[in-house]
Amino acid sequence: MCGIVGVLDTRGRRDIDEALLRRMNDTQFHRGPDEGDIYREPGVGFGHRRLSVIDIASGQQPLGNEDGSVMVCYNGEIYNYRELTAELKALGHVFRTHSDTEVIVHAWEEWGEACVERFRGMFAFGLWDRNQQVMFLARDHMGVKPMFYAMLPDGLFAFSSELKALRSLPGLPREIDPHAVEDYFAYGYVPEPKTIYKGAFKLSPGYRLLQKVGQPLAEARRYWDVPFKLHHAMTEGDAQGELVERLRDAVKSQLVAEVPLGAFLSGGVDSSAVVATMAGLTKGAVNTCSIAFRDKAYDESAYAAQVAQQYHTDHHVETVDTDDFALLDTLSDLYDEPYADSSAIPTYRVCQLARRRVTVALSGDGGDENLAGYRRYRYAMAEESVRGRIPSALRKPLFGTLGKYYPKADWAPRVFRAKTTFEALSRDLVEGYFHGVSIMSDAMRHQLFSDKFRAGLQGYRAIDVMRGHADRAPTDDPLSMIQYLDMKTYLPGDILTKVDRASMAHALEVRVPLLDHQLVEWISGLPPEMKLKGSEGKYIFKKSMEKFLPHDILYRRKQGFAVPLAAWFRGPLRERVRTSLLGPNLAATGMFNTAFLAEMVEHHQSGRRDYSAPIWTLLMFEAFLKKEMHG
Repeated sequence: MCGIVGVLDTRGRRDIDEALLRRMNDTQFHRGPDEGDIYREPGVGFGHRRLSVIDIASGQQPLGNEDGSVMVCYNGEIYNYRELTAELKALGHVFRTHSDTEVIVHAWEEWGEACVERFRGMFAFGLWDRNQQVMFLARDHMGVKPMFYAMLPDGLFAFSSELKALRSLPGLPREIDPHAVEDYFAYGYVPEPKTIYKGAFKLSPGYRLLQKVGQPLAEARRYWDVPFKLHHAMTEGDAQGELVERLRDAVKSQLVAEVPLGAFLSGGVDSSAVVATMAGLTKGAVNTCSIAFRDKAYDESAYAAQVAQQYHTDHHVETVDTDDFALLDTLSDLYDEPYADSSAIPTYRVCQLARRRVTVALSGDGGDENLAGYRRYRYAMAEESVRGRIPSALRKPLFGTLGKYYPKADWAPRVFRAKTTFEALSRDLVEGYFHGVSIMSDAMRHQLFSDKFRAGLQGYRAIDVMRGHADRAPTDDPLSMIQYLDMKTYLPGDILTKVDRASMAHALEVRVPLLDHQLVEWISGLPPEMKLKGSEGKYIFKKSMEKFLPHDILYRRKQGFAVPLAAWFRGPLRERVRTSLLGPNLAATGMFNTAFLAEMVEHHQSGRRDYSAPIWTLLMFEAFLKKEMHG
């Protein structure tokens, strides 16, 4: 696992400044504290920070082919590198190392852009081919590893693992993108391919980009997508058996390492299934890590301990205070752009704990998106069932009117929030789902933003992100559609971003076997009713794991990592909220309706309304602005 940077002069062969490359590289020191190096030739520069995991002795980067005409700078792991090495050697390629990095170089020579279609793993890389005068970027199928890029006004094309490295470029335009701001206050993150800046972009999962010298910024192109192509009919029993074998294959492929390896164990279905599978594949005890909370309302450590005891893992637990808000400013440094998932705090802590024991940890991320585990899928399907019984021409005015006039009840469990339900039922599937997952509704964002800012959006709405993905979706099944939307937005933009930055802050490599693209392809072809059966999400996964895990692990209510934001903002962070939301930084942008900001603070702190999620979103935006002003 590493940090990478690269610069290409698309207008000539200007020398890439060595001090600039080192400065960019050093911003990502945390991603690879073991080694670091740069490479330069006329018009091209690479920088690399290395966390040594495979071929520790000879896997240094940047790395080239025999004559140095092809150079690569790479972050990630290609799990099938041994098979590809054997295939490429049989085709006449000569290898000088035993690293997965060198496979990329020779695969490019043999297969060109199609090389990425042969890789099984998590990766982001930049490759320079001097003979063809092209820079080739690629990001893995599901977006486990990040890739940022930009074309500067002077014709320099640059890429990096984190946005902070691009910010080191003096020529990078730092103008904030209003569309990204609208997206952020709806989703809580800036979804691919945007960044918070107009002039910088994320390479989307399953995309590649071929930048030619002498050409303007190239268009990123998709090389893979989740197929959602139904398998031939299979029995439930056959599906269970094959799922276990495919999970076993995915986990086995990700156990390759020359450093200590372990797993996160939260006590939930996904991490428990990964640990159970690891235990069946390894000789010694599996290293497992979890965190406990002093507040029992948030604590799942007893369930993790139950699985650890069953599989005799070498289990380590650290208890953290629920009031762990000291990380608020640290988060803005980690994520570089506004990012509002408060579970980044406990994720940071569990990565910190794991790094004391291991260098590589397997996680259970991706199971909810893959196998329909979120409760919101159940709600969305219930709403869609009602929509299907009422003609659209009648449904929209009926439920739209009820939603408009019914009292709002944020304090109640969702099932009793009739206003929210009515509003969702008045919409189509995509708009209803967007409405359900948004941190701030369309109506709230309308109140939040100033008249001038709203006018500047020129009709753009955050739902356009989901609409675009829905238009390209390979399925029209309602459940598969919202899974697909999450795989294109929430999974890479929130979940994988959270884990990548939190883990790499501690030089910890996290692998995600449930997002092995071959496993994802197969699961996507299962009938939707095997994923969500009645009210039971992950149905087929839970049934397949009944031989391996206790019933109360598989079928208990999902908790997830949570922090008590509402109490923080009325208690220890009361003044921080007032200073940040009502102070000069947000007001100076001209983006916000300051009267509504004051109303939010007063209503939340008086207990009249729960604005905890919107307030956290604003706190993180204000923290980003402060960093911008001082950076």
